[in-house]
Amino acid sequence: MAETVGVADAKRRFSELIDRVNRGERFVVARRGRPAIALVAPEEVSDRKERPLGLAGGAGAVGGWEALDEVVSAICRS
Repeated sequence: MAETVGVADAKRRFSELIDRVNRGERFVVARRGRPAIALVAPEEVSDRKERPLGLAGGAGAVGGWEALDEVVSAICRS
């Protein structure tokens, strides 16, 4: 479970928090009582790029759908 710290506290203790994150701890930095960011080890962050938007995103989303040809054919016959 991540420890929550305020922005001002995180600023004061930033170097310490980095060291603790490198030892496996996680922190949530809150602004005005609401979570704003998380401090986690780089290995926990996905290198995956954002999904493409628009038509390319739709094509990628259905690319592995095995029944796609059947569905497209049914739509075209309608």
